[in-house]
Amino acid sequence: MSSFVVHSGHVHSVALSLRSPFLPPSLPRNPASVTSASSTLLINKTSQPPKAVSTPIRPAQIPRGVYPADSSPSPSSLRVSVPRIPYTPRNASARIPSAARNGSTRIAAVAGAESGLAEGGAAEQDEALEGEVEGEGEAEALAQWGAVGDEEALAAAAASALIDGSGDAIAGIPFFEWLSLRKPARYLGKEHGAIRKDWGSARVRFCLTYPEVYEVGASNLGHIILYTVLNQAEGVMCDRAYFVDEDMSQCLKKYNKSLFAVESQRPLSDFDTLGFSLSYELGATNILQMLQESGIPISWQERMDADTARHGGDAAAPWDVTNGSMPLAFAGGPTATSNPEPFSDFFDFFAIGDGEECLVEIAQCLDTCKQRRLSRYDTLLELARSVKGVYVPQLYETVPGWGAAVLPKVEGVPSRVLRRVATPNPLDHIGLVPLTSTVHDRLTVEIRRGCTRGCRFCQPGMLTRPARDVDPDKVVEAVEAGMRKTGYTEFSLLSLSCSDYLALPSVGIQIKNRLKEQPISLSLPSQRVDRFNDDIANIIGGTRKGSLTFAPEAGTQRLRDVINKGLTDEELLRGIKAAWDKGWRQVKLYFMIGLPGETDEDVMGIPKTIRWLQQNCRRGRNFLGVRLTISNFTPKPHTPFQWHTVSTAEFTRKQRMLRDAFVRMPGVKWNFGDVRLSAMEDFIGRGDRSIGRVIRRAWELGASNDAWWVNLDRCYSCWSQAIDECGLEWKYRRVVDGEWDVMEKIGDDRFRGQGGKSRLDVGPLADARLDAPLPWDIINTGIERWWLKADLQRALEATTVPDCSHSNVCSKCGVCEEDFGENVVAAIPPVPDYDGEFKPNRKRVQRVRVRFAKIGAMTLVGHLDTVALLDRALRRAALPVCFDNGFHSLPRISCAAPLPLGHSSSCELVDVEFTQKLSVADAKRKLQEQLPDELPVLEAWEEPIFRADKKNTDTLTK
Repeated sequence: MSSFVVHSGHVHSVALSLRSPFLPPSLPRNPASVTSASSTLLINKTSQPPKAVSTPIRPAQIPRGVYPADSSPSPSSLRVSVPRIPYTPRNASARIPSAARNGSTRIAAVAGAESGLAEGGAAEQDEALEGEVEGEGEAEALAQWGAVGDEEALAAAAASALIDGSGDAIAGIPFFEWLSLRKPARYLGKEHGAIRKDWGSARVRFCLTYPEVYEVGASNLGHIILYTVLNQAEGVMCDRAYFVDEDMSQCLKKYNKSLFAVESQRPLSDFDTLGFSLSYELGATNILQMLQESGIPISWQERMDADTARHGGDAAAPWDVTNGSMPLAFAGGPTATSNPEPFSDFFDFFAIGDGEECLVEIAQCLDTCKQRRLSRYDTLLELARSVKGVYVPQLYETVPGWGAAVLPKVEGVPSRVLRRVATPNPLDHIGLVPLTSTVHDRLTVEIRRGCTRGCRFCQPGMLTRPARDVDPDKVVEAVEAGMRKTGYTEFSLLSLSCSDYLALPSVGIQIKNRLKEQPISLSLPSQRVDRFNDDIANIIGGTRKGSLTFAPEAGTQRLRDVINKGLTDEELLRGIKAAWDKGWRQVKLYFMIGLPGETDEDVMGIPKTIRWLQQNCRRGRNFLGVRLTISNFTPKPHTPFQWHTVSTAEFTRKQRMLRDAFVRMPGVKWNFGDVRLSAMEDFIGRGDRSIGRVIRRAWELGASNDAWWVNLDRCYSCWSQAIDECGLEWKYRRVVDGEWDVMEKIGDDRFRGQGGKSRLDVGPLADARLDAPLPWDIINTGIERWWLKADLQRALEATTVPDCSHSNVCSKCGVCEEDFGENVVAAIPPVPDYDGEFKPNRKRVQRVRVRFAKIGAMTLVGHLDTVALLDRALRRAALPVCFDNGFHSLPRISCAAPLPLGHSSSCELVDVEFTQKLSVADAKRKLQEQLPDELPVLEAWEEPIFRADKKNTDTLTK
C-alpha cells in the first residue's frame, strides 16, 4: 500500500514491507540489520531512500478513540519517522538466507511461502494487495496471496505460531484458513490474567464450556468466578471453551479437528470434566453442537456405552480419560437449577445453585474416585451421595401413576437435591482481559447476591434467596485493585437490583474519589426507579454518561400490585424526574404483557404512562425520550405463577394494540419480544424428561443459536417439526394433567384474579391441580409449595408483600434456615463528599516513540484490538499518559498505519505522550511487563513534541 510524502522537495511513492506474514522471531528484530530478509523498503523511484523517511499516518487510518499527538490532526501533522533500512530490489530472489531457511520450522514455513511467491512472480502479490485496496477485503486478499504458496508450509507456520506444544487440537489448519475467520482472536486464549497451570501435574482437569460465542462467554461474571476458583484449588487445572461461530465450525470439519480449549489448545475429550453453563432454555442445542464438535457422544447413556465398549464390555472398568474413557459432562446455572429434567438425557450430573464451593468439592471427589479406580457409574454414585447440590439423573426415575414426580431409584441419594448457597467474594471477579472486544468490555464486581423483593413473576428472585450483601470496604478494594490490574476504564457493580444495595451511594463516591485521577466510568444494570436519587446519579457515568434502565413492568398500579412490584406511580415519576433533572434526556423502560390478571386497560396503561412521564419531563420543545422493550411474560418454575398459562394469540393481539398506540407518540422507540421465542422458552422451561428427545431432534434438524434473531425463522421451523415428529403438541406447556389459567373465567365477565379495586374474587384457592407433582419438585430451593400457593392467593387479591431484607418483616418463605443461611445486609456507611469528576491532565511534557514487533498468535489480533491492548497495558503500567483537548478527552496514543491481519512485523510504531519526564528505559520495561510475549517492545526513544503552527497548518514547528 503506497502513500505520498514530501521530502526535500521531491515526491516519493513509499511502500513499507517491513510487515510480512509469518515473520519469525528468530529473524533480526532491528530493521537496520536486515539485509536480505523479507523485510524490505520498496521505493517506486530509481533514487535511493534518504537516511530517514517520514511517512504520514493518514487520518482515515486512525481508529476512533485514539488520537494523534495533536487534538486537531491534519495530514501534515501525523508523521512517523522510520529508521533507515538498506535498500533491497523488489523481486530479490534470496529474501531469506539459505542458512536461515533450515533454522527452524517457522523459518522453513516462511521460506516456503516466500519461494511460492517468487515462483508465481510479484504479479500475484500485487493483484492481491490491489484487491484489498479496491475493497475485496483483507481476508480475501491475503487468501488470494497465499494461494500461490506452499500449503504444507503454511500449516506448519500456523502450528508454530498458534500452538505452544501443550496440545495439538488445531495443528494442521492452514494459516490462511485462520485469516478467513471472523475475529480469529477469539480462539487464541492468550488473555491478560489467564491462569495457565501445568497439564501434567494436575490430577483433575476441568474445562468450563460456555455455549455462546466468545464475546458473550468471556464477559460472563459467573464463568470468570468459577474459572478463578477452580484454578485456585490444589491439584486442579481449569481451561475454557466457547461455542464457535459457523465459519470456525466449518473449518474444524474440513480439517477433521475437534473443538478445543482456548488455553491448552487441547481437544475437549482430553479433559476429565466438561462444565456447561445452562443459563437459558434455548442454549441446549448449542451444547449438543459443542459435544458433537468435540467427538463426544451426546447423551449420558451413549457415553456410558462407549466407555463399556472401549474396555472390552467391562462396565466396572476404572473411569480414566487418559485410558480412553469419555469425560463427565455436567451443567449448572439458573436454568439447570430451575428445572434440569428437560436436559437430563444429555448430562451425567447437574450442579444445583451457586458453584464456588460445589465445584471445588466435585473436583476433590473426582480426585478421590480416580485414586480409588472407581467405574464411571460408581463415580457418579459417589458424587450424588457425598456432594450436596449434585443431581445425577440416571439415579432417578419418573414413576407411572405419580404424574411428573421424579423419585430416587438408588439408596443413599437425596430425595430432593439441595440448592447450594455461597458467599460472594469480589476479589474472585478480577479475571480476564480479552484480546478482542466483548459484549461487556469492562470490569464487573458483584455487590449483592440474591433478592428478596418478591416479584411474583421473577424466577431469579426466588432461586437466589437469601440476599447477601458484600462488605462495602471489600467492594471498594476489589474495584480499585481490578482497575489497576486490568487497565479497564469502565466498571460495573452487579446485582439483581443494585439500588437495593443500600451502601451503593457511599461505595460509588468512595471509588470515584479514589480513582479521580483516572478517566473511569461506572455503569449499573437495570435498577429500581423508586431508589434512584441524586446520590446514585452522581456516581453513574464519569467521562461518559451512560444510559439509564428502569423496569416498571406493568402500566397500571393494580397490575403492579398483582405481581408485587412494589412501585407506585408517584415513585415512578420521582425517579424519572430525578434523572431528567440530572441531565439524562433518554431512559430505557422494560414492560411485560401477558401477566396474570391483565386486561386491555392494563395493556393500554403502558402508552398512557409514557405520555404522562413525557408531560412531566419537558423543557421547552425538548421532552423525555423513551426506549421501550416489551417482553412476553413466560411463567417460570419455582414462582407463584408457575401454574399459569398464556396465549400466543393474545400476545400477538396485545402487541398490535401497542404498536398502533406508539406510532403516534414522538420520542418513543419500541421493541417487542418475538412470540415464537417466548413459546419455545416456555415449552422447554416447564417440561419434563420427554422434552429431551424434542431438543435432540430439533438440533439434528439444524436448530442452533436459537436465541439470536438472525436464526429465529430456521430454529422455529426446526422446533415445530421436531415436536410433531416426537408426537407432542405444539402449544404452551400443559402443566401436569391439564392446562389451567389461574386467572380463568369464573362467571359472566368475571375472572379469577381481578381483585384489588374490584374485589371480584378473594376466595381461597382450592384446586387439586395445585398439589399435583411437578417435574422440578426434585430441586429443593428452600421455598416450599405451600408458600407459593399462599403468595398466589395474595396475587389474586392484589396484596403486596414487603421486602424482608429492609422492612424487618419476615415473609416466612422458608429459606432462612441452616441449609441456606439468612439475609446479610451491610451497614450503611456515610456518604463522603464528592470530589468532582475526572479532570484530564493535558500537559505535554515528553513524547516517546516505541517500536514493537507483532509475531506469532498476535498477528491474528486486529488493529483496533491491538490499540485497545496497548491502551490498557499503559494503564496497568501506571505510566502518566496525557490527554487531548477533545470534549471526551482521550489519551495521546498515536499508532502508525494498521498492520494487515495475519502479517508479522518487527517495526510497529506507536507514539505516547506523558505528563512527566520519564526514563525511557524504565517506561519501556514497564510497558513490556504488561504486554504479551508476542508483542515484544524492541526499542523506545524520545521524540520532540510537535505542535501545529496556527498560521500554516501544513508546517510542523517544534
